[in-house]
Amino acid sequence: MSTITTVYSAAIRGIDGQIVTVEATSVSAPQQRLDIIGLPDAAIKESQGRVKSAARACGLPLKKGVLTVNLAPADIKKEGTVYDLPILLSVLDMPGFERVDLSECCFLGELSLSGELRPVNGVLPMAVAARDAGFKYLFVPADNAGEASAAYGITVLPVKNARDVITHFFSRPQIIPTIFNKEDFFAIADDTLLDFSDVKGQEAAKKALEIAAAGEHNILMIGPPGTGKSMLASRVPYILPPITLDESIETSKIYSIAGLNSELTPLLSHRPFRAPHHSLSPAALIGGGSNPKPGEISLANNGVLFLDEFPEFDKHSCEVLRQPIEDRNVTITRVNASVNYPCSFMLICAMNPCKCGYYGHPTKPCTCTPQSRRNYLAMLSGPILDRIDIQVEVNSLDFSELDTSLASETSAEIRKRVIKARNFAMERFDGEKLANGMPLTCNARMQPKHVRKFCLFDDGGRKVLQMAYEKLSLSARGYDRILKLARTVADFDESPMIRKDHVALAVQLRSLDRKYFNT
Repeated sequence: MSTITTVYSAAIRGIDGQIVTVEATSVSAPQQRLDIIGLPDAAIKESQGRVKSAARACGLPLKKGVLTVNLAPADIKKEGTVYDLPILLSVLDMPGFERVDLSECCFLGELSLSGELRPVNGVLPMAVAARDAGFKYLFVPADNAGEASAAYGITVLPVKNARDVITHFFSRPQIIPTIFNKEDFFAIADDTLLDFSDVKGQEAAKKALEIAAAGEHNILMIGPPGTGKSMLASRVPYILPPITLDESIETSKIYSIAGLNSELTPLLSHRPFRAPHHSLSPAALIGGGSNPKPGEISLANNGVLFLDEFPEFDKHSCEVLRQPIEDRNVTITRVNASVNYPCSFMLICAMNPCKCGYYGHPTKPCTCTPQSRRNYLAMLSGPILDRIDIQVEVNSLDFSELDTSLASETSAEIRKRVIKARNFAMERFDGEKLANGMPLTCNARMQPKHVRKFCLFDDGGRKVLQMAYEKLSLSARGYDRILKLARTVADFDESPMIRKDHVALAVQLRSLDRKYFNT
């Protein structure tokens, strides 16, 4: 009776990893054949060619006869080239190798025909899964070792060649582990790469973005071309609180699965900023495919999603944002899989006031007809606008504003106020949970029970809110969003009560759509 060799690897399910058991057995036969079962895709079926060639190049003998390799659990679709190395180890026929204890080891990696290990996608979530499953050692391609080392708690061994694994178990030198240095990560995370001091003027827009950053509110900037909307948006990640290690690991998992390993050093050191072109498809924005992959909203998780030229986006692409903005996660269902990706992002949109871009410009005349302007603005539906907390005009600057030698406020100075307001809110939210069990961390994420509990007004604030509700014909969602926005404004003053000046500013920041969208 032939023995069964067991080697452990991992697969991806959503943004999480799952341990896969690679079982191999052989049957004596005159012909040599390698069969792989367990719902493998085409790339895995082709691994038999890579495994045989790599074994020959490295001088590693394989078992004779008909070899059967099973990837368990067999009811889950397996894809990719990550199983090449564990498949090779499972069919090795080296004296003494059967006595090597592999029960505490997990193996990942694609083989080249020469036996070199090539990097694979999704190593970080698979490394976390291996650690959580109790494995002590993780063998990965050398190019993936830095990323895998972020799953602190498991020894990561970088492998350059399949022969290195055998050498590690049988002789010297052993592979030197890759260590993740938390201090280096936080030192990089504190760097400011883009600064608000680079932007001349636009103080009202800067203040609106500061308030949006403190409460993680969605914001829409409206103004003619060349006024600095894109410059302002790209600097928002650096006034948000620095990314935490747990946030970085969560978002880095998504980047790892998406194959954006070049942006991991070995983790994302700054909050992500995604600015997709308006020609992208709904699937590219939300995520999808026959084997679901994360979209732009998930790549912006714990960071900023910037949609420039907002009305130019496909209307269906805009509408599919409605549910993820509310739920902060997206579920993609296919016949063979259903996966859930987090998408907790701050949405920043920018647009021109009309098709030509110069409606309301002080010097350049608008060439659009009233009907053309209405058609352009009608590209944005009421439900989408209802989910945007702040609307601000970004007007063209005069010469004196551009020519000034006065230094503008830096991102570091703005970030201090944002962090102070966030910390005041965090003290208030201590112990509060969302419906999904996650802690409540900012005002924009408050659910109705939190709004009732924490959005407390004095008499003046309540009167202003009532006037705004009646005059602006707010929806229930719009009413709630003004409450949350007013709560953020009050946090800058560290005020437990929301006063009338807080409500007045919140209403002012949300009433711009009456100028443009009700014409």
